[in-house]
Amino acid sequence: MNRFPLWKNLLIVFALIMGALYTAPNFFGEAPAVQISAVAARVDATLAMRVERALKEANIVQEGLLQDGNSIKVRFRDTDTQLKAKDALVRALTPEGQEPSFVVALNLLARTPSWLTSIHALPMYLGLDLRGGVHFLLQVDTKAAVLKRIDAYASEIRANLRERGIRHGGILRTGETIELRFRADSGANANAEVVRTTARNRISEDIPGLQIAEAGPDGTNTDLRLLISLKPETRTQVLENALKQNIVTLNKRVNELGTSEPVIQQQGADRVVVQLPGVQDTARAKDILGRTATLEARLVDVSPEAQAALTGGSPVPFGSELFPIGRGAPVILKKQTIFTGEQLAGAQATFDQNQRPAVAIDLEASAGRVLREVSRENIRKPMAVVLFERGRGEVLTVATIQDELGSRFQITGMPSPQASTDLALLLRAGALAAPMEIVEERTIGPSLGVENITKGFHSTLYGFAAIALFMMVYYALFGVFSTLALATNLLLLIALLSLLQATLTLPGIAAIALTLGMAIDANVLINERVREELRNGASPQIAIVTGYERAWATILDSNVTTLIAGLALLVFGSGPVRGFAVVHCLGILTSIFSAVLVSRGFVNLWYGRQRKVAALSIGQVWKPNT
Repeated sequence: MNRFPLWKNLLIVFALIMGALYTAPNFFGEAPAVQISAVAARVDATLAMRVERALKEANIVQEGLLQDGNSIKVRFRDTDTQLKAKDALVRALTPEGQEPSFVVALNLLARTPSWLTSIHALPMYLGLDLRGGVHFLLQVDTKAAVLKRIDAYASEIRANLRERGIRHGGILRTGETIELRFRADSGANANAEVVRTTARNRISEDIPGLQIAEAGPDGTNTDLRLLISLKPETRTQVLENALKQNIVTLNKRVNELGTSEPVIQQQGADRVVVQLPGVQDTARAKDILGRTATLEARLVDVSPEAQAALTGGSPVPFGSELFPIGRGAPVILKKQTIFTGEQLAGAQATFDQNQRPAVAIDLEASAGRVLREVSRENIRKPMAVVLFERGRGEVLTVATIQDELGSRFQITGMPSPQASTDLALLLRAGALAAPMEIVEERTIGPSLGVENITKGFHSTLYGFAAIALFMMVYYALFGVFSTLALATNLLLLIALLSLLQATLTLPGIAAIALTLGMAIDANVLINERVREELRNGASPQIAIVTGYERAWATILDSNVTTLIAGLALLVFGSGPVRGFAVVHCLGILTSIFSAVLVSRGFVNLWYGRQRKVAALSIGQVWKPNT
């Protein structure tokens, strides 16, 4: 009567085996490791062979090598071996005088045996509060993103009108509005009207996403005008694209820093959360994350008007711009750019012929052709490279064009090797679409992370022990079955978190402890229903069957309603709330399986093979007075 069909028994056995396999990696701990990430090369089997050969030549013993996406991680016995291995790999992978193609960084790697990793049995990721590191909450400057896009539209409009031969009296940006003027001299009003209408039609056809309004003379100015601004849907799209591009750029920067398991995700409409486990140098992390560096190459304005502006206080010539900061400054540069940072194919920290820090730049083919043409036409004239950060331009170098340039050149005069490395990293990762301000910052030390793990583990352990003791005292043998089902629930929950490679945080540990308390409710319902059937005079075997069947509907209702609340936290929550919700929802699913199926399996295993059961060991059954 109380025997499961074969497939149910096999399902329970399979769940227990898989749970044990995927939970096991969490108990092996972590070992010192070295991570090799690609900068300007590919990570493949050939690189893995180079790494193994370099370690062998240096007589360094490694305990495992893992290729993970665009990086290779090598595990070692202790930190001394780890440090020696890092130095050996840096020497082997970066030959003297050549540009580095890989980032070699210290890391931690699980000691999981290779046979477990081969079936993707890996430990859970530990969150910032359990491993230590830095947490940043960054807010995007949405106004700067919109203004940057409007400036781009202004340049596009100017080029479009020039190509079509439509003359105008100048383009000016005022706030978020582009003002396009048309000369309305005496006797030429009709012509100005026609030109304005033609320009409006062309802009509407060629550059969608703009709303255009006509305006008459402004005060003492008799020019006719077009007032151009972004449509509301275009403005929304610009902000969304800026946030997405910033997240992509931050991912590139963090990956090149060599940080393992970073968390970079959107929070709200204009904020980004960045968590860097294991990082303790907050100053450099803040500098790398928040900088909006991009390059522009421009010709120096050597006209007499420009020289007069530098020496005599005359106004800067139209079409040029004064840069007061940087090497070679003050200098007046033409506004027309030869190439920008978006056209870079690569950037590497290196040294010039005098062994001073420099940055080697590789341009895309199209930008290289433009630079070749411009340099050919401007030999013996100066050209400057400008670094733009947070809206301010700094001249990096001013050099005279001695010969025709191509797609490769160097930025020299860097103050230190670290400065050239950081600049190369920023240029490779690309510029942020809009500036970002750090509005929240937290640093958690590794010792505090270990303490949090210990306290979380003890709280879960003591909670489990208290529940188990109560159940075994109050429900006797059925309490033992309930405790075994609860242990199975915990096993399956940790296995699921490991299989999904979820990040465990302190709120996640709290959710595990809460799940244990909620999971035992289902077993209490089942045990009480069995007791009720016994009090009503049912035989032991009938009481087991009826008790489980009648408790099922109540268990399902209570868990589904709780699951709905957990899903709401998962969808609408963020940060620690989502971490809690993930564990909470998975715990509900595993508790239903373990309370109903696994506990019944243990009961069937004990009582199902007995042909006649005199009584059930389920504690005191109080029968009503008759």
